[in-house]
Amino acid sequence: MPFLARTGGSIAILLAAAALTLSAQANIDSIPMEVVHGKPYVMVYVNGRGPFRFLIDTGTGGQALISNELAERLELPKLGFARLNDPSGQGGKKAPIVLIDSLYVGRVGFTTVKAIQHMLSSQEGTCEGVLGFTLFRDYLLTLDYPNRRMLLGSGALEPNESDGVLPFRMPEGVPIAPLLIGDLRIEAQIDSGGTGLSLPERVSRKLKFVSDPAVLGTGHSLSTRFEVKAGRLAANIQLGNYTFDKPFIEINPAFPLANFGSCPLQNFAVTFDQKSKLMRLEARQKVLHLAIIPTALRLKNESSQKPLAPDLVPVG
Repeated sequence: MPFLARTGGSIAILLAAAALTLSAQANIDSIPMEVVHGKPYVMVYVNGRGPFRFLIDTGTGGQALISNELAERLELPKLGFARLNDPSGQGGKKAPIVLIDSLYVGRVGFTTVKAIQHMLSSQEGTCEGVLGFTLFRDYLLTLDYPNRRMLLGSGALEPNESDGVLPFRMPEGVPIAPLLIGDLRIEAQIDSGGTGLSLPERVSRKLKFVSDPAVLGTGHSLSTRFEVKAGRLAANIQLGNYTFDKPFIEINPAFPLANFGSCPLQNFAVTFDQKSKLMRLEARQKVLHLAIIPTALRLKNESSQKPLAPDLVPVG
């Protein structure tokens, strides 16, 4: 679920870094992680109150987002406004920046967190906030999907491709790593808040499919709405040492990069080292399978109590 922002003319949501403290009892903490429709959630305490259910979203390039309802309930002070955008480059919205004095995930505490107050998608259910990728920049962040846990630790990863360690870049505070589709090399956002494995429409035109892609539904992002197609590739997709055998992929006309979302990530324990810009992937099998995505995308297409914003820009 990628979010970008413009603050004071500077691209990205890179707000002032949170000061942080780690319990003196351990230099690593293991936090239970709930996985719903493939997406990871943890319980957090905000200003000593909670727990509240937050999504861990590596596709959000900032510290945090918080729902309008929770920000108002906690009477969080407003510091100003940020200009939100998404990778489509269309539209954009202004949203308040609020100050969280303390935010605890397990025993790990973050202070002076600047969060974006924003309405969260209805597909997130009872989620009351989002933990963005850059919140964890001083830790090794591990999302261990098979064992349903999130780890926060110290130390650093070392370059070692044979051990599943890959470089990534993060120009907007979101990890971007290379994918291989047959002989074609492209870049993909590693996005725990996303859904399936999504390719830009321009890339899909270069690929062969087992059958012609069909319309799956209508998707929407922060600023856009668009038709989503899906189909099974005739080629394999490779991320590091791991191969997805002729996977089902989504075709997205709105975003310029591929998106490696929650459904394919469920196979892995993935560790991010933002200081070294390295990530490590660990899975039980080297060859993996990805079927058509489950309910998460379909929830977007069901009638909702919250109608889509009328200013969404149609794409495609």
